[in-house]
Amino acid sequence: MFFKKEEPEISEVLDQRRPSNVEAINKQHRMSVSNKGLTGASALTVRQSILPITLVTILFFLWGFAYGLLDVLNAKFQNSLNITAAKAGGLQGAYFGAYLIGPPTYSGWLVRKFGYRWTFITGLCIYGVGALMFWPSAVKRSFGGFCGSLFIVGSGLSTLETSANPFIATCGPPRLSEFRLELSQSFQAIGSVMAPLLASRVFFNNTDPKDLSKVQWTYLGIAVFVFLLAIVFFFAPIPEVTDADMALQAEQSAGLTGYVDKPMRKQYKLFFGVAAQFCYVGAQVGVAAQFIKYSVESAKISDAAGSDRYAIAQGLFAIGRFVAAGGMMVVKPRWILMIFMSGVMIFIAASMGAEGEAGVATLTLVLFFESCVFPTIFTLAIRGLGRHTKRGSSWIVASVSGGALFPSLTGLVADHKGYHIAMCVPLVGFFVAFAFPIYLNTVCAKELDGFRETKIGYHDKELDGTIGDVVYEERRASIVHEEKGIHASEYEIKS
Repeated sequence: MFFKKEEPEISEVLDQRRPSNVEAINKQHRMSVSNKGLTGASALTVRQSILPITLVTILFFLWGFAYGLLDVLNAKFQNSLNITAAKAGGLQGAYFGAYLIGPPTYSGWLVRKFGYRWTFITGLCIYGVGALMFWPSAVKRSFGGFCGSLFIVGSGLSTLETSANPFIATCGPPRLSEFRLELSQSFQAIGSVMAPLLASRVFFNNTDPKDLSKVQWTYLGIAVFVFLLAIVFFFAPIPEVTDADMALQAEQSAGLTGYVDKPMRKQYKLFFGVAAQFCYVGAQVGVAAQFIKYSVESAKISDAAGSDRYAIAQGLFAIGRFVAAGGMMVVKPRWILMIFMSGVMIFIAASMGAEGEAGVATLTLVLFFESCVFPTIFTLAIRGLGRHTKRGSSWIVASVSGGALFPSLTGLVADHKGYHIAMCVPLVGFFVAFAFPIYLNTVCAKELDGFRETKIGYHDKELDGTIGDVVYEERRASIVHEEKGIHASEYEIKS
């Protein structure tokens, strides 16, 4: 069931009726939508995509809050339950391990079979159930219970990401794909900033080190909120962008990009992107999971002060995303990815040798340069997938499971060699990820630049229509036909 082919053939796409982008907005698809059918969403304008993108951006904030909270809870559990750094990495293992299972199987199948709306709703419900499970886990003070709860939360969030990332990337003019996802994920970064600030005031400040009651109430509030959000998404105006729509869009852009439809097994850029994302996310989570303890070791400060330092680092992470998003309006995204990954490599290496507040500062700069990497790898890796967009996107989301491996390895080295030396583990992951922007800037430059130059989804004032939309194409074809008729009449008169 999960691996059944739901992608359309190009012949199926080109032979069916093409709806307009107005139909894509007006038809809500409350039940489900065929992934092989056109909806008209291949030529959505900026104005048409603003509301649905805003709603989905709320999900990114929610995901960022959960992710930021996880890193601080890691340090809290180490103190409250007297566990080692390597064992505390099991929290990341549970959370990110869910990404390895969901996107390639049920999450990916859901988004292809039923569309984005029902995948959003399902992910929110799973997330809510996982959040509720924190209550009995805290009562029993069960580390295994916390890991199980985080696995369910991770399952819900991986389902949300399987739909949210490709939806943002494809909902609107294709030339703005990287900008849209970068901007939306900037709000995810804001959630990651708010979580450590809340944690430092609630989990670490004036509380018994063994007390986990506030963890219960925090996740109960999250559960109530996400269940309400699931109801909102049922009624929200969410246009469905199918693989057929993406295939049509890729065909329309072929003159600029050199696009040629290929089977999934020949999508080499996607495979490289999956490997790069796996190593990058693993390294990023490895740094984040040990940031507080690294700060304590380096600057000789308390856990609460370390949590505040981590909030500052996450603040720079959020700022970095807004900077990158703005930069993408004037600089090619493949160049921005290269610049930011270079910064990551420089400062992660420096953090291994720097001591005191200087060490904390170098690791903080690592987070700043990490900011744009995940969304930019995602959008550049799915460029040109056409009818394979949803399946390819689910594979990249599955690569987030790298976060299950690296934190435990980093914690294991930290237990034996200290947190400075432990940064060699993320360094290896970043090194592998660094090869991807090199590949993009040398092998894939023409294709990526072609998508940046396309005007699909933009308004043509001369013909008063949206470029790429069926109404516009019919109007243009009619004008061309009339011009040919006039030229033919003039030729006959002259003859």
